[in-house]
Amino acid sequence: MLINCKGRLIDLSQPKVMGILNCTPDSFYDGGKYKNEHELLSQAERMLAEGADFIDIGAYSSKPNAEYVSGEEELRRIVPVVELVLKNFPGTLVSVDTFRANVAKETILAGAAIVNDISAGLLDEAMLETVGKLNVPYIMMHMRGTPQTMVKLTDYEDIVKEILFYFSQRIAAARKAGINDIVIDPGFGFAKTLEQNYEVLRKLELFHITELPVLAGVSRKSMIYRLLGITPQESLNGTTVLNTLALAKGAHILRVHDVKEAVETIKIMMNFKL
Repeated sequence: MLINCKGRLIDLSQPKVMGILNCTPDSFYDGGKYKNEHELLSQAERMLAEGADFIDIGAYSSKPNAEYVSGEEELRRIVPVVELVLKNFPGTLVSVDTFRANVAKETILAGAAIVNDISAGLLDEAMLETVGKLNVPYIMMHMRGTPQTMVKLTDYEDIVKEILFYFSQRIAAARKAGINDIVIDPGFGFAKTLEQNYEVLRKLELFHITELPVLAGVSRKSMIYRLLGITPQESLNGTTVLNTLALAKGAHILRVHDVKEAVETIKIMMNFKL
């Protein structure tokens, strides 16, 4: 499977790692950790040195009950960080984590290569058309409601069947808007209970019916730390276990806070399959 990032064809037949760089004060794991240019650049440099294929920059925390952030504030936070990373590390494939079309447009114009949308275009009706015109890869995630309401929207009869139906509709809409390269993200932790998250992971291979790359984002999430009775800061080992399971089920991209461990997991899994 190939995606075209700024003229570079990225082969996802071997899984890739997407490192998370949050420029938010309230993300569930690393909120407020990177407070200035030096700290942001140090983290970006570390992830790239450890083997990150993409850097995913976000300026709006999507954790449950996250504080609302205006579009203007999101732009003020994210555009300078995209520019900063690309100025210091030219050629980096930057993904922007946003559900707003204008933020997607401005960050792509600033040099980003991928749009990563938690709402699959449902929170901004201009998103799909904008991404189609920008001609960049689009990561669409499954979620119900918003970060503020999703914890109450976990009533499913057959969660995997319903997520697949959701993707069939959103993929069709994206194709109609002219989006060529699509990656799907089942949305672990978004409008899903602990048990539902594990059901989706157990059946992750079913998402290959879409014939699209699958991104797994389980890094340090509540499906780990609530199950084990620990904190996000103590959840690296659990993250590695779930990343291993996701790779065994055919995940093409791991979105993580800890790049070194994810890269090592992929190397071991790829050697195991030889």
